[in-house]
Amino acid sequence: MPQIKSPHGSRISVKITNLVSRTFLLKNCNTPVYSSIMKYQSNNKKGGFGGGSGGGGGYKNGRMGGGGFKGRVNKKNDQDNFGSGLRAVDWEDHNLSDFKKDFYCPHPNVLNRPFTEVQRYRESKDIMVRGVSDPSLNPIQFFEEGNFPEYVANNIKKMGFDFPTAIQAQGWPIALSGKNMVGIAQTGSGKTLAYILPAVIHIRNQPRVQRGDGPIALVLAPTRELAQQIQTVASQFGGACGQKSVAVFGGAPKGPQARDLERGVEIVIATPGRLIDFLARGTTNLRRCTYLVLDEADRMLDMGFEPQIRKIMQQIRPDRQVLMWSATWPKEVKALAEDFLQDYVQVNIGSLELAANHNIHQIVEVCEESDKQSKLNSLLEEIGNEKLERTIIFVETKKKVEAIANALKRVGRGKSLILVATDVAARGLDVEDVMFVINYDFPNSSEDYIHRIGRTGRSNASGTAYTFFTSANQKQARDLVAVLTEAKQSISPELQAMTRFSGGGGGFSRGYRNGTFKRNDKFGGSRFNSGFQRNSGSYQRNSNSNGFGQQNTNYKRFDYD
Repeated sequence: MPQIKSPHGSRISVKITNLVSRTFLLKNCNTPVYSSIMKYQSNNKKGGFGGGSGGGGGYKNGRMGGGGFKGRVNKKNDQDNFGSGLRAVDWEDHNLSDFKKDFYCPHPNVLNRPFTEVQRYRESKDIMVRGVSDPSLNPIQFFEEGNFPEYVANNIKKMGFDFPTAIQAQGWPIALSGKNMVGIAQTGSGKTLAYILPAVIHIRNQPRVQRGDGPIALVLAPTRELAQQIQTVASQFGGACGQKSVAVFGGAPKGPQARDLERGVEIVIATPGRLIDFLARGTTNLRRCTYLVLDEADRMLDMGFEPQIRKIMQQIRPDRQVLMWSATWPKEVKALAEDFLQDYVQVNIGSLELAANHNIHQIVEVCEESDKQSKLNSLLEEIGNEKLERTIIFVETKKKVEAIANALKRVGRGKSLILVATDVAARGLDVEDVMFVINYDFPNSSEDYIHRIGRTGRSNASGTAYTFFTSANQKQARDLVAVLTEAKQSISPELQAMTRFSGGGGGFSRGYRNGTFKRNDKFGGSRFNSGFQRNSGSYQRNSNSNGFGQQNTNYKRFDYD
């Protein structure tokens, strides 16, 4: 009988009483996204059923079972002990072979472009560069100015891109020159291709990988979903010139991932924990790694991965090239950059302050918790069935995911593709053509709010984000108003009034319930209608496939244990 380890270190025998697994494909992404629920029954007759992942204890025969626990508990002792068998490499004892990392040949147009024109372009794209003044590293404004090898240029043409994004235009010259780089850009800015394309060129100019060799390029990502998405891009551009890539992450069998690593691959995209596991087992090594990417560095630190990142860095030669990418620039991310990049070029797209995409129309409705379901139904009715095929509804818990989805089915929306999700879908995943984001529950921070609504309005498209904001969220009112103000969005009097009570112990809650503030019985009124009309012209229905790669599909969970 299988066993699991309890949070207290003991092992208990369990029986899988129920296993549910669902898989669906994202549009233009061949990678499955998994959602599963596992329920365990303990053989310990003194206790009841254990709680689910991170949940409370169950109840049986008058006794309480133990609380559930997650496999990725961010406890300091667990983090410090994880990978303890992996010894740091003393690189002074190694005779490191030379390798080439400068492959950039500036186009004459880039070299000869007047400084005023370069500045005008950077201002128009909100680009700020620190740490370099070399004119050869000016942004490339057209793909032809990249002087890319034919095997890269042909792939760009096949993708049908018109112009490079801001982070690509400025990032490619720096990355291809072999310099360390920090890129600060919002989600949906094209940063994945900004580091994968230079990685492909870097790898092409190194000796071939042999069986047993470690990867030449390593990309660290916080979640398996993002790792899978990055591998899709790596396969598109690296596969064309014979480069193999593999994504290694937890929550999936180790066997297939280990076999790919042992055969030898040029690019590894990994979550920190699973990679350390393979390194400690000797399945792979990082002795040949000369190109390192830290993607969504801010989120990796938020998730407590800093000890794992530092263990991994000890396995990589010190003269590697490092590219760090982040949506924000807090002091923790800056400290990590100072430790591991030292001399680097920093590229900011937009302000360093917390800011939302200005292409997103944000509409916030102050309401009571008990009114959310009816207001959601009214909102979906206003938007209309024809426009709902690219909508994400964010809620706080997995339990509520099922509750909202079932409620929507009961009102006859079983044929509309609406993704009901927890925050696992808030970052990294690039689902094309999402038109609407609905925050049924407000997230724990304004940063998470920005990442949630960033699922729409991607790649210069427009989108609309609706948010239910209750008295329970009033401590976050000031931050939310600051985000709305920066993006030049309208702010309702009710929300503005809540800022005066932020941190004030619930004053607004009492005043609101006593009728101090006028309620709007219909969700949003004309404000919501104007938000919908603004984007309705940009929506096109695809009768063969909906926006999430499914056809005639009902609501889907989108979370993981």
